[in-house]
Amino acid sequence: MDKKRLKSALSRDLDNQVYDETEEGIYFPRHGVMASGEYFDRINGGEWQRTPNLITKEGRIDAINTYIGSKAKPVGFYLALFSGAAAPADNWTAANFATVASEIVSLSEGYTLPTRAQFISTNATVDTFIDNMANVARLTIATASQLNVTGTALLTNSARGGTTGVLVSATKYPAARTFQDGDTYDVGYRFALTS
Repeated sequence: MDKKRLKSALSRDLDNQVYDETEEGIYFPRHGVMASGEYFDRINGGEWQRTPNLITKEGRIDAINTYIGSKAKPVGFYLALFSGAAAPADNWTAANFATVASEIVSLSEGYTLPTRAQFISTNATVDTFIDNMANVARLTIATASQLNVTGTALLTNSARGGTTGVLVSATKYPAARTFQDGDTYDVGYRFALTS
């Protein structure tokens, strides 16, 4: 199937909800295509932890329109931390993310970067995934006592608390990550498209 027809078919399947949400990701059974993502994180250079994500409806539509359609690619992608108790939902968007997730926006009770951490990926070559594991986002934590982080998200807007752009994906950790002042937090993300 050519690129234009695949775009149309996947867009129709999204609109008509002809896909399966699985633990691995979003599966389009009529086309045999699986879209999935996962976050990696570690504190102070320790062991990596891996958490599957939810690719939001807004993220799926944007991916199809950008990579198969004619929409221009975003200038960049950015990782945001949050502290809310809610699990990511399909209807989360960039417009409501900061509020529904309780995005961590403070420089004194959060992390020291003035913006969301930039996601700098390497291009896929042999494998069918793209990630930033060769250049993970490293955040330095700032807190007067301790900071709890319950999840991470990937957005197209660099502004902490920003409400424009696209919320591509989000994950809530099985257990909150607890930090002390000066801790370093490495965050990676991997997106895979397989058939």
